[in-house]
This record gives sequence, structure tokens and C-alpha cells, in this order.
Amino acid sequence: MRKTETARKTKETDITLSLHIDGKGNAKIETGIGFFNHMLETMTKHGFMDINVQCAGDLHVDQHHTVEDVGIVLGKAFKEALGDKKGITRYAAVYTPMDEAMTMVAIDISGRPYLHYDVQIDASWTGSFDSTLVEEFFRAFVNNAEITLHINKLYGKNTHHVIESVFKGFGRALDKASAIQERIDQVISTKGIL
Repeated sequence: MRKTETARKTKETDITLSLHIDGKGNAKIETGIGFFNHMLETMTKHGFMDINVQCAGDLHVDQHHTVEDVGIVLGKAFKEALGDKKGITRYAAVYTPMDEAMTMVAIDISGRPYLHYDVQIDASWTGSFDSTLVEEFFRAFVNNAEITLHINKLYGKNTHHVIESVFKGFGRALDKASAIQERIDQVISTKGIL
């Protein structure tokens, strides 16, 4: 079973997290940031993972530490839950419409962390959420999961719709790239390792 539980406590955040890659899309998420909770829930639902995240962060300072640290912990958990990566599809690319917005997310579970983030957002805030932190979340995830991730906004005006399209697409791409291919029993790499 590709599951893991982990925790991380610093002076800025206290996080407990459980992840089941082959879940059913169930989420129990509390970060203290409503919009961020919603984005993680939509990622979970469309990625068919089960995730439980409890985070107490220094929101009296700002949202940065909470968003980034959840990315760190989730990235580490994803890497651990994948195990030796034998039989995974490895690559995935998805387009995700959300009303007037369209984004493309492409993943390579390569063992090499790299983020290309080309998402121009018209508003710095959506509700009380700092939209600039979306990139920080993905950078933290990528560096700790050790994946290559490309996120591109193709078009869209509504900040909420654009960000939600990104998170839905990310969940969908993670699901496809981490899916086990029954016809192979090794790592998909000419080097023999990822």
C-alpha cells in the first residue's frame, strides 16, 4: 500500500500529515487558511488521493510559512509513499478548464527537482489568500518530492478560477504519473533508477 504518515514541527509551523496515493479522493484538511484548504481538497478529490493535513502555523505573521511548509511535508510524504517507483507511469500532462481559465500541468517523477511556473495572475489576493504563495507551495513540493513540474496558464482572468484549475490539474497529473502500469515491473528509465 502506498501510504505514509509524517510530522514536522518548527518554530513557525506544526504539521501532521497522512497520505494514501491510491485513495478515493478523501480529504481532511485544516491549515487555518480557508482558500488553501479548498485548493488542497480539490487537488485531493481530482487526484484520487486520501490526504489528512493538520497545520498550526504562525498566521499572525502571514500565510507564507504555512503554505510553504505544507508543500515541504506533502512533497516528502509523496516521495516516501511512492517507494522504489517500480512500475509507475512516470510522466503525465493534463489540460484543465475551469470556466474561462485553462491551465496545463506536466509532471515527470524523475528524481530531479525542477519547477517551471508560468502563471500570470491578475490579482495578488483572492479573498484573504495571498495568490503569490501558489508558486511557493509548488516549489516546496517539487524540491521535496524530487519531481519535475511544469505549470502554465494558457488563459483566464478570474484569479480563483486560474488557481483552482492549477490545483485540479496538479492532482490529476500526480494521479496519472504515479499510476502503476501492470505490464512493467521495473523503473521506466534507461539508467535503471529514478
